[in-house]
Amino acid sequence: MTNLISLDPNKRILFLTKDLSLIKEQLYNGLNLLMKDLSHKDLLDDINTDVMTPAWVCFHYDPKEIAKRAYAGLLLHNERVFVDNALMNGNFQAIVSGNNKGCGSSRETAAQCEAFCGIKLVFAQSFAPIHQRNNINLGQIMGNYDLLIRLQNKEALSVDEFLAPFDTMSKNIIKSGGLFAYLSTLKNTPLTQEKIKTFNKPLNMAQKIMVKKFITNQIAKVDKGYSHEFTSAQVHKFLEDEFGKNYIIKNPENFAAFEDHLIYTDKVARFSPFSNLIQELRNKQKEFINHNKIKDYSATNNISPGICHEVAKEEFIMPSDFIQATDSHTCMGGALNAFAYGVGATEYASILATGLSIVHLPESVNFNLIGKLKNNCSAKDIILYILANYTKKNLTLNKVMEFSGEGLHFLSIDERATLCNMATECGAKTAICEPDDKLVSWLLSRRNKSEEEIRKSLVWPDKHHIYQAGSFEINLDNLEPLLALPSDPTNVEYIKNINGTPIDIAYGGSCTAGKIDDIAMYAKVVKYYLDQGASIPKNISFYIQYGSYQVKDQAINLGFDNLFKQAGVKIISPGCGACIGCGPGVSENKNQVTISAINRNFEGRSGPGQLYLASPLSVAASAFMGKITMWDV
Repeated sequence: MTNLISLDPNKRILFLTKDLSLIKEQLYNGLNLLMKDLSHKDLLDDINTDVMTPAWVCFHYDPKEIAKRAYAGLLLHNERVFVDNALMNGNFQAIVSGNNKGCGSSRETAAQCEAFCGIKLVFAQSFAPIHQRNNINLGQIMGNYDLLIRLQNKEALSVDEFLAPFDTMSKNIIKSGGLFAYLSTLKNTPLTQEKIKTFNKPLNMAQKIMVKKFITNQIAKVDKGYSHEFTSAQVHKFLEDEFGKNYIIKNPENFAAFEDHLIYTDKVARFSPFSNLIQELRNKQKEFINHNKIKDYSATNNISPGICHEVAKEEFIMPSDFIQATDSHTCMGGALNAFAYGVGATEYASILATGLSIVHLPESVNFNLIGKLKNNCSAKDIILYILANYTKKNLTLNKVMEFSGEGLHFLSIDERATLCNMATECGAKTAICEPDDKLVSWLLSRRNKSEEEIRKSLVWPDKHHIYQAGSFEINLDNLEPLLALPSDPTNVEYIKNINGTPIDIAYGGSCTAGKIDDIAMYAKVVKYYLDQGASIPKNISFYIQYGSYQVKDQAINLGFDNLFKQAGVKIISPGCGACIGCGPGVSENKNQVTISAINRNFEGRSGPGQLYLASPLSVAASAFMGKITMWDV
C-alpha cells in the first residue's frame, strides 16, 4: 500500500444523503458534491446491512455478483435508488455516510458490495463494530469528514492519518490489503515469541476470559464456531481461493454448520425466482461440511434442527468459551457466561484455516439489574429500555455489555439469552452475563459435565473492577411494557402510548424469541384469553415458530402445541423464517402492520409492511385484541 492517499481526479465520490433524490442525481445525472458544503446532518445515519445487501442479494455468494446489486435495499417511493450495476458503473472511488454505518447483521456482503465496485475509501461519522471489522479484513481505508475535506482540497495525506484510530493489528491488516494478505506475511513468524501483555489491574469478565485465550497480544485461540447456509458457501469459496481445493482446517471437531436461515424460502412468493441460487447455497454448504468433516446440522425431511444460536446454547457452548460464528446474534452465547460475537466470511475462513482470531478487546459497560420484572414484562422490555436510554446516546457502541445484579439472577437462562442476543442491535461488540447457581443447574441438565467442571469454567468480574465505559443501574420494578416503532430498534415507546394501533400479523419466533421460555410466555397469554372465551380475530394471522427441534418437543410435551392449535395459531417448525424475511409471517404489502418478537425491524427486514418489536407477552396479547396492546393481568 502507498504511504500517501490522494483523490484520483478521474474518479468520483458518492455521498449517501438523507435526501435520496440527491443520491439518484449523483448516480445517474453526474452530480458531484463537496463535503465542505455538507454536514453530518445531511448524510444517512444507521445504514444497515439489509439495505446494502438485502437477503435476496445474499443468495449470490460470489462478491463480484453481490457488488452488481449493491444497496438494492435502499428505496425511494417504493423503487430502488440503486438499480443493478449503478454503484459499479458510477466510477466512484469513495463513499460517504453518517453515523453507525453498517449496523445490523454481520454479513460481510455489505462491505463487499462497495469493495468489489472499486471503492477503496469509506467515510462515515462512525461505523458499527462488525461492519468496521469487515472493512478492515477487506483492506478498506476508513476515514472521517475532516480527512475527506482535505482530500477534496487536493491534499495528499499520509495513510497513517487514516489508520490512527485503529489498533496495531488492524493497521497492519489494512496496510497489507486485507486479512488473507496479512496472514500470508505471518507464515514464517513464530507467534509465541511475542511477550503477552499482562493486566495489572482488576479485570472484567471479557478480559478474564480472553487473557487465557491470547497467544500474542491480539491473536487468540478460538474454542468453537459455526456458520449457516447463508454464509458457508462464501467461506468455502474463500478457503479454496486462498489455500486451494484441498485445503485443511484446524480442529474441525470444534466447528459446525447449520441449515436454518433459508429453510422456508419456498413459502415466500417473491423468492421463487431465486430457487436455483438458494439450492446452490444448500449444496455448497453440504460440500463444505463433507470437505471439512465438521458437525452437520442440516435439515432432515426439510425440517431444520433449529436456529444456530439456540442449538449452540442448548448443546455445546460452555462458560468461558471464546465463540466465533458468521452471524451477528452469536452474542447470544453470552447468556452462558461465554465470550461470543459474530464475524464476516473472510474472518471466519481465516479462523478455520488457523484456529486463531485477531481480537481487539473494547471497553466494557456494566448494566446492574436490581428489582424484579412485573408479570407483564420480560427481558425484551429490558433490552428495549437499554436501546432507548443508552444505545440512543451511543453508550453501548462497540462496547462489551456486561450484565449483573439481583435482577439478572431472577431471570431464566433463556431470558438472559434475550438480553445478550440483542447486544448487536445496541451496536455493541457483544454481551455477557454473570454466572450463578441457576446457570450451573441449567448446564448440569444439558452437558455431560460434572458440577466441579462447570463451576471451574465460570467467570466473574474481579471485585474492584472499574468499568471505564460506565456502570448503570436499572430498576426492573419500574419497567413497563415497551415496543420499538417501525424501522428503528432504538425508537422505543411505552405500549400504553401506542395502544389501539390495528395490526394484521403477530409473530413469535427467531433466536431472540423462539426459546422454550418464550414459548411458555405465548402459551400463558393464549391460555388466559381462551379461558376468557376470547379468540383470535379472523383478520389476524398469529404465527409461532419454534427456535429448535428440542424446543418443539418441549412445547408438545408441555401441552403448548395443542393449546396453540386450539387457538388457531399458525405453528411453524424450527428456522429463522420471518425474522430475515425468509418464511411465513412476513408482510406482503406496505400497508400491513406486524407486531413481532424478533430482534430488528429495519425497513424491509420482514417484508414491506410496518414492523413493531415487542415482548412475547405483548405480541400474544395483541394477536387476540387485533391491535397493539400490552398483556396487563
